[in-house]
Amino acid sequence: MNILGISAFYHDSAAALVRDGEIVTAAQEERFTRKKHDSRFPKNAVDYCLEAGGITVEELDFVVFYEKPLIKFERLLETYIAFAPRGFKQFVMGIPLWLRQKLHLPREMDKALHKRYKGRYVFTEHHESHAASAFFPCPFDEAAILTMDGVGEWATASFGTGRGNKIEITHILHFPHSLGLLYSAFTYFTGFRVNSGEYKLMGLAPYGEPKYYDLIMEELIDLKEDGSFRLNMSYFPYCHKTVMTDSKFEKLFGAPPRKAESPLTSREMDMAASIQAVTEEIMLRAAKYVHQQTGMQNLVLAGGVALNCVGNGRILREGPFKNIWIQPAAGDAGGALGAALFVWYQLLDNERKAEGHDRQQASLLGPAYSNEQIRKFLDSIAAKYHVYPDQEQLITKVADLISEEKVIGWFQGRMEFGPRALGNRSIIGDARSEKMQSIMNRKIKFRESFRPFAPCVLREDAKNYFDMPDSQDSPYMLLVASVKNDKRLPLNKPKQTLKGLDKLKIKRSSIPAITHVDYSARIQTVDAERHPRLHRLMSQFKKKTGCSVIINTSFNIRGEPIVCSPEHAYRCFMATNMDVLVIENQLLYKEEQPQAIQHEVDEYKAQFELD
Repeated sequence: MNILGISAFYHDSAAALVRDGEIVTAAQEERFTRKKHDSRFPKNAVDYCLEAGGITVEELDFVVFYEKPLIKFERLLETYIAFAPRGFKQFVMGIPLWLRQKLHLPREMDKALHKRYKGRYVFTEHHESHAASAFFPCPFDEAAILTMDGVGEWATASFGTGRGNKIEITHILHFPHSLGLLYSAFTYFTGFRVNSGEYKLMGLAPYGEPKYYDLIMEELIDLKEDGSFRLNMSYFPYCHKTVMTDSKFEKLFGAPPRKAESPLTSREMDMAASIQAVTEEIMLRAAKYVHQQTGMQNLVLAGGVALNCVGNGRILREGPFKNIWIQPAAGDAGGALGAALFVWYQLLDNERKAEGHDRQQASLLGPAYSNEQIRKFLDSIAAKYHVYPDQEQLITKVADLISEEKVIGWFQGRMEFGPRALGNRSIIGDARSEKMQSIMNRKIKFRESFRPFAPCVLREDAKNYFDMPDSQDSPYMLLVASVKNDKRLPLNKPKQTLKGLDKLKIKRSSIPAITHVDYSARIQTVDAERHPRLHRLMSQFKKKTGCSVIINTSFNIRGEPIVCSPEHAYRCFMATNMDVLVIENQLLYKEEQPQAIQHEVDEYKAQFELD
C-alpha cells in the first residue's frame, strides 16, 4: 500500500511516501526550487517521491494532507471577527488566497497529480501529524508525546501518549497563546527573519545575560507549573497585523526593533538570552507535567519548538524521562511524513513493532546520484576531477586534507530530510583548528560571525568529549551538551570578563571550532550503521590525529537551501572558498577548476534572499 503525505502553504512544504509502513522517501520542496522555506504546493517533491518509489500516480492508495484547512480557516475568520475592525488590511490580503486556493485542496492536489489520482484524500489535524511523526518512527513501543510550535489549526502545543500502533492526544493549548509565536516575536524584534532566524536567536543567547527574564515573566506571560501559559496579548499584534510586535512592546524594552543586518548590540544578546531561558523553563515544566500525567519513561518530541536543541538538552539532563527521541524534521516538513504514517497505523490499524532503533533511516530520505550521473555532469562543464574507485583510498585522502585544515564539501548518498545536514550534504573541517569557525562563517557560509558550528563525533567516543548519558545518542543533531571539563582550556581573569562578541576571540577547548562561548555544542553522534562512509572517514581521521571530532555544517551559503544535486554542489563550491569537493567517488580541488568569474559568483549569491 502506497501512502503519499503532503504539507504545504505555511512554510517548509514537503512530500513523503510510505509503503506498507516503511518510509520510502521524503523531501522538502525548497531543495528542488532553491527557494528557502518554500511554502508552495510541493509539486517537485511529490514528483520525486513517486519516481524514487518506482510508482505512478495511479498506484497511490491514499493521499493525505497534514492539517484540516477548514478548521484553520475557521480560526482565521474567528480571529478577524474578534479583532475587527482592526486587522481589516490583513483580512483583505489573506482571504483571497484562501478562497482561490487553500480552501480547494482536493483540486490543488488533483492538479499536482495530473488528475490521474482516483483515490481518497485524507486530512489529519496539524498536531496529530506532528505527534505521528514523533511516535511512529521512534524506537519505543510506548512513549509520552509532546508537540509545540507556532500554530496549526487552533492548537499551539499538545501532549498525549503513543502505544503500539495508536496515538492519543489528551491535552491541547490553543491559539493565540503559543511558545513558537512568542519566540518568533523576539526573533522579529531582534532583527532576524521569522520562521527562519529563530535558530540564530538560540545561537546568540550565550553571548548575553538573561536580564529581561523577570520582565518577560511579569509582563508578557502568565506561566503555570504545568508548563501551560497565557500571553499578554496587548503586547503581541500578530492576530490583527502582519508584524509580531508594536509600540507597546518597544516601550517595554526601551527602543525600537533592531533593523535587519545592522550591528548587534548587548540589548539583542540579552534579549536572546532572556527568551531562551524562558523557553527552556516552559519546555522543562511541560515535560515534567507530561511525565507526571502519563507515567511513561520515554518521551518523543515534534513541532518547530523541538528544533530548540538547547531546550531539548535540558529536558534530557534535568527532566524525568529515561529516554527521549526527537523527529529530525520536527517542523512543518515532518508533518507530511507524520500524516502518511498516521493513515497507515492509526486509521488502517496496521501492526507496529518497536525494534529498539528508530525507523527514520538516519533521515537520509532524499535523492541520491550515481557516479555515472555525477561524472556526466562534471564532464559537461569541463570540471577537473580525480576518480577514486577504491573508497578506502578516497577516505584516507580526505582525512589527510581535513588534518591540513582544508574545508571540504562532502556530498554522499541520499539527501537529508529535515533542516540539518547530517553528513551527506555537509561542509566538514578540522574541529581542532582555531581559525576554522571564522573561515567557515565569513568565507564559506557568508553569514554572521557569532554563529556556532556543530560537531560530528564518533558515537563510541562521544562520552570522552561531551557530557552525555551513555545510553543517549544524538544522530540527528537535536541535542546540546557541554564540552567535558578535561577538554576545556583555563581562562585568565581578563578573558573571563569579556562580553558580547568579544567572547569569540577566546580559544576555549582542544576542539575550539565547535565549542560555543558557553562551552556547549549541538552534537551529532556518528555510528557505522547510519553513516558507514562518514564513520570510516572519521575513524581514519582519528587514527591520523587522535581526534574523534570534526565540524559538520550544511552544504549551502546563507539564504540558500541545502544542496540537492551535483550541480548545486559544484556551483556552491565554486562560489565560496571551499578547498575541496568530494561527490561520491570524485574529488575536485578548487585550484584545478576553471576560474570562476566574479560576476557569476555575485549572481549566485544574489539569487538567495538573506534569511
